[in-house]
Amino acid sequence: MIVTTKKLFEAAYGKYAIGAYNINNLEQTMGLFRGNIDSKAPFIIQLSKGARSYTHKLMLEGLMRSADQVFPEAIFAVHLDHGDEATCMDCINSGFYSSVMIDASHESFEKNIEITRRVVDAAHAKGIVVEAELGQLGGVEEHVKVSEADAKLTNPEQAREFVDRSGCDSLACAIGTSHGAFKFSGSQGLHFDVLEEIQKRLPGFPLVLHGSSSVPQEEVARINQAGGKMGGAKGVDATQFKRAATLGVTKVNIDTDGRLVWTRVHREFFRDYPEKFDLRDPGKVFMAEYAKFIVEKNEYLGSAGQLDAVRAVLSK
Repeated sequence: MIVTTKKLFEAAYGKYAIGAYNINNLEQTMGLFRGNIDSKAPFIIQLSKGARSYTHKLMLEGLMRSADQVFPEAIFAVHLDHGDEATCMDCINSGFYSSVMIDASHESFEKNIEITRRVVDAAHAKGIVVEAELGQLGGVEEHVKVSEADAKLTNPEQAREFVDRSGCDSLACAIGTSHGAFKFSGSQGLHFDVLEEIQKRLPGFPLVLHGSSSVPQEEVARINQAGGKMGGAKGVDATQFKRAATLGVTKVNIDTDGRLVWTRVHREFFRDYPEKFDLRDPGKVFMAEYAKFIVEKNEYLGSAGQLDAVRAVLSK
């Protein structure tokens, strides 16, 4: 069942965070749905601008529609991740998406509000909810490229004004995470002090963490043992997710970790079976491994076992 992120956030706020997983192909889609059904968790499918153009947006949307039929017990939202204004409008007009993110965080504060407000007005007219971003994460993810020098933590003093004037339904905050596999060095981590100040100014309002892949060191090590070169990759400590949830974070974006699972499975498979050439052979392994990965993430997020509670909220 496709629902809006707003409904999912109503059920989750203050208790757990919902995993928002970026999807690009059939194997990821099947693994994602199997993992969430296995862990009885609500979830958010994220389709990025890059994913929509990887083959064709209608192909990807067709996979989501088919999965909704194959897994009727699933409860999820379909969300545009990091959209510009034109992509947001295209998704709003498509009639398929239940949620879009407008990322105008690279603009000035006033311009960010102006662009976000236009997207909000168009989306709300069709019952679609909007995520916006204030502050800038560093790192690289598809078309989003921000140097560490240009990265900016969200200013808690601006958060309330931004939400009031833009009309957005959730706010992506920059509290120290970054995009890609090389997020942290040394003992760096999330700025919970900033998150606490934002929640004080926006009590009960859903907050979002981008760039929140954990970059498991076991995955990195196995990739490197199978011929990869990923020295220095380090991500967010997954044990911090539940604390973030108590401070208003209801959505946690995870993309890089899924790519690491894909890379590890395929590198190891063709290393161990050099005679193989059928793409379905490693595909079967990946679907099972990705489902296990989703189950593990949902445990960290606290969303595992929450499906019945979400159904109760939806029935009201």
